[in-house]
Amino acid sequence: MPTPFHALLLAALPRTGIVERSGDATALILYTSGTTGTPKGAELTHRNLLTNAATTAQTLLLLGPQDVLFGGLPLFHAFGQTCAMNAAVAAGATLTLLSRFEPERALEIMRRDAVTVFLGVPTMYTALLRAVRQDGDEVPRLRLAVSGGAALPVEVLHDFEQTFRAPVLEGYGLSETSPVAAFNHPDRPRKAGSIGTPVRGVRMKLVADDGSDVGPGAVGEIAVQGENVMKGYFNNPDAGAAALRDGWFHTGDLARVDEDGFYFIVDRKKDLIIRGGYNVYPREIEEVLYGHPAVAEAAVVGVPHPLHGEEVAAVVVLRAGATATAREIRDHVKERVAAYKYPRVVTFAAELPKGPTGKILKREITVEGHRAGS
Repeated sequence: MPTPFHALLLAALPRTGIVERSGDATALILYTSGTTGTPKGAELTHRNLLTNAATTAQTLLLLGPQDVLFGGLPLFHAFGQTCAMNAAVAAGATLTLLSRFEPERALEIMRRDAVTVFLGVPTMYTALLRAVRQDGDEVPRLRLAVSGGAALPVEVLHDFEQTFRAPVLEGYGLSETSPVAAFNHPDRPRKAGSIGTPVRGVRMKLVADDGSDVGPGAVGEIAVQGENVMKGYFNNPDAGAAALRDGWFHTGDLARVDEDGFYFIVDRKKDLIIRGGYNVYPREIEEVLYGHPAVAEAAVVGVPHPLHGEEVAAVVVLRAGATATAREIRDHVKERVAAYKYPRVVTFAAELPKGPTGKILKREITVEGHRAGS
């Protein structure tokens, strides 16, 4: 049985001098969010962290000492640690902190400190849009906004850009990739709904279940190779070997790539719903749900069904003051997707379960007595 990490720390003798470390030495163990399962400790090296922070500051956020970054992301998470803290330090920029994200307080800080770069997950974007409409004060003027951690609905992206008068750049990454792997670069054309193209020092491709490469337009699993990829999982060599194959990290995320090399996330492999033999990707349905004027947040999950194997279910949080029936929500989606895709089950919730970063935890959603995906 592996030795617990705290026991290793207690057994180590203290050192008072500077210890030389190689670029390949483990610098940090970051635990995955556990969105779809048990968290695993990604071993990230000094080279992983240094190169990813430099790439973020120099080629993506274009940071300088004059910039003020909004620090509402947890610094124990890869997004907040690399893209906010490490990138700010590398560029000599300012990071203004908020220990727990509250949209009203966030707006106060953005105005007070003249924040130039906002970094957040999609739930923060929807919360800020609600808050800024309610407080009636001047909208903070940003230079740039960055979204990561989960897919940002296109409707929310456009709404935020119009309201805050700043471009929103969507990126993609995981704890295992330090985290940034792909980005809509500020000096290139960008595509709404896309995670962009691989960043400096990183290669990406799509693979089928048998390991063969997938061409443009088809759905495949994202595989990543480069200076940002972890050494493995701490005390979990089997999981590491399963994820790191033939020099590529297999992410578990499904995507398409277009002729211009832009990647579009379809969904997590574990979130895929198979209804009557047909594949239903929850993100596609969620995008349609966010297009309904009464919907503030939505999550689509699969629940057991005796005939179809799985049924498509939607859990919806309504905007403040808005009303809608399950039938209205269902009909809205039904008119816009194939017949087998729309949610036959629609339920409402006051809020959706979220992790420390604000990412929606689908594994915690229960619909009609069934845990999502069970």
